[in-house]
Amino acid sequence: MSGVVVVGGTSGIGREFARVRARRGDDVVITGRDPHRTGTAAKEIGARGLALDLARPKEISDALSDVGAVDHLVIAGVSRDENRVAAYDIDAAVHLVTLKLVGYTAVVHALRSRLHDDSAVVLFGGQAKERPYPGATTVATVNAGVTGLMRTLAVELAPVRVNAIHPGVVGDSPYWRAKPEEILAGLRARTPTGRLATVADVVDGVDFLLCNGSVNAVELSVDGGWLLG
Repeated sequence: MSGVVVVGGTSGIGREFARVRARRGDDVVITGRDPHRTGTAAKEIGARGLALDLARPKEISDALSDVGAVDHLVIAGVSRDENRVAAYDIDAAVHLVTLKLVGYTAVVHALRSRLHDDSAVVLFGGQAKERPYPGATTVATVNAGVTGLMRTLAVELAPVRVNAIHPGVVGDSPYWRAKPEEILAGLRARTPTGRLATVADVVDGVDFLLCNGSVNAVELSVDGGWLLG
């Protein structure tokens, strides 16, 4: 049985990963911003829930104070953001940068003493860093920042392994499932596999990065080759 912490585990990919690991019999802790939603999700998947807001990094250590030994740490928390230089929302930008770069680092700082030599960490980025789209000004920036964060953590935390996963369009995720079919069809047509990544594909990728003891400081793209389209 492994001790697993999933930050951002109340919905989407984070929740599905936590559910899979809890079903295996692991001791899983999930976090989310809203205490009630987090508690409900934790009960449904057989985990323990803790309220934690990545955008309030000074409160993270206290929120994680009673977490025990951590074998696998997944930081998947994200906030949807649309920002453009032409109409730049500074508050929204600061919120996302704080959440994904400062908040992610604060989680690792808070749990550092509970990691051990065989622990592994996976950070969530995204393919907007490679193929920005209108409105991705901040998203592309922070996802590129995850690369630098992964590398420095792999050096600082050694021998703890630190990797990053960069999903492309995840067709059956709540966000993309709500998009019009013509948009999804166009994305599939530009993907060499002819299919969009699924939540299960990303969960499998996260598990690989956590469990393969020789994979370290690796960025794994899960996009069906979408960047080649």
